[in-house]
Amino acid sequence: MARIDAFLKLGTDQGCSDIHFAVGLPPMLRMHGDLLPIKFRDLSQAELEGYIVEIMNRGHQEQLRRGHDVDFSYVAANGGRFRVNVFRKETGVGATFRAIPSDVPTIDRLALPPIVKKLCDNHQGMILVTGSTGTGKSTTLAAMIDYLNSTRRLNIISLEDPIEFVHKSKQSQVIQRELNTHLPSFSEGVRAAMREDPDVILVGELRDADTIRWAMTAAETGHLVLGTLHTTGAVKTIDRIVDALPADEREQTKAFLANSLIAVVTQVLVKTADQRGRKAICEVMVVTRAIGKLIMTDQTHQIPSQLQMGKDLGMQMLDQSLLANVQAKEIDPDDAYVYANDKKLFARFVTDTSVLPKLDLAPS
Repeated sequence: MARIDAFLKLGTDQGCSDIHFAVGLPPMLRMHGDLLPIKFRDLSQAELEGYIVEIMNRGHQEQLRRGHDVDFSYVAANGGRFRVNVFRKETGVGATFRAIPSDVPTIDRLALPPIVKKLCDNHQGMILVTGSTGTGKSTTLAAMIDYLNSTRRLNIISLEDPIEFVHKSKQSQVIQRELNTHLPSFSEGVRAAMREDPDVILVGELRDADTIRWAMTAAETGHLVLGTLHTTGAVKTIDRIVDALPADEREQTKAFLANSLIAVVTQVLVKTADQRGRKAICEVMVVTRAIGKLIMTDQTHQIPSQLQMGKDLGMQMLDQSLLANVQAKEIDPDDAYVYANDKKLFARFVTDTSVLPKLDLAPS
């Protein structure tokens, strides 16, 4: 058993989402959004590097030696599965282990908006799940793949960095390929997938122009494409994709988004009311003819008004979802206030007044 497994087991036994290791600090656990230290000595450079190198293959070790970050999946001795990122910083090596539940989550268990299942019923086009790092995008995508796997007979090709949830084929065939293990890049993975008779292609991250181009091509040629971006809203997602490609491809990109983008689901993780867990709160944009026209005419700033009026189509603003969950006592009102865009709507629910802005009462 690798020595680091003891820390990983301690973390997962307590229900943490991440375990952090850094030189000069004890191991840290991410518990319901808060970072808490394990009662252990500060880790030295030699000690921590010994823990990390012990679980890396030669390729990963060489990548780290050259100064590059290393991403890989790791299965501990007790069967726990983790997504690992190893990096170097000023004080030495560091690593973050994201705990991956053994069971693939379902859309119902995650309490995602009902529209998510309807989005999965599409046969062609692109669905994007967006949000900042650590907001559960991979978990939501895994639930969507599980829904497709359980309800339709499809060939699903999932390109991941690294493989997290392991899907067993049910109604569908699920093929999971890992970046730097089975494929050199996401763009090459999408290009190869299109020759493998896919119905659904999941792209772990649309991180560069080539990947975006190939994902768009796949979506336009009869495939359902699921992907992620590190954007924090529907408007920013549209603008990010348009800006990612050269200016001479701008009109073509906007036409794709207007005609082949199905929806953008943006999420944050907010503490539950009992503070014993976190819940995904979503903003949902379904691309309608009206929204497509706004994209084509460079009026994406008007999209939020369409989201507010699109409740019957399953659309919702982030603040609308936050407010509904606060009123239903599903999430912590103080945490909701932190994530809200229009904080005035939530100030009356706040119980910890320290999160409110301080008023300057000094005479002018």
